[in-house]
Amino acid sequence: MEVLVQQLEELRDRFPAISTRALPSGTTLVTVQDVVLPDGWSKARTEVRFLVPVAYPYTALDCFWTEGDLRLHDGRMPINSNLENPIPEDGGHGLWFSWHLHEPWNPNRDTLSTWMHIVMARLRQLQ
Repeated sequence: MEVLVQQLEELRDRFPAISTRALPSGTTLVTVQDVVLPDGWSKARTEVRFLVPVAYPYTALDCFWTEGDLRLHDGRMPINSNLENPIPEDGGHGLWFSWHLHEPWNPNRDTLSTWMHIVMARLRQLQ
């Protein structure tokens, strides 16, 4: 848990508006508010939510959610996203991105900041 707290503080250096909520399984729901989006989206900013698994940092993060009304600038849904996948144990809805790591997760190198970098890279892909 100490690793998670330390990495959340590091993430706050870049994204000051972060909140967390412990879920019944021990998973942590992280909400990053006021994330600036690149041009090409229907909004300038959104909220990003992701789950930190119980076995973190030895287990990789997977997928994320944004605000449900986020679309591409022309109104299309982004690829590999949908509105039908609620946040487990939370019941909250949003635009779910089925987005996964392309490289193996390394708990000695990768952090929550690594994951947000991956999320931001996905959001730069305007498709």
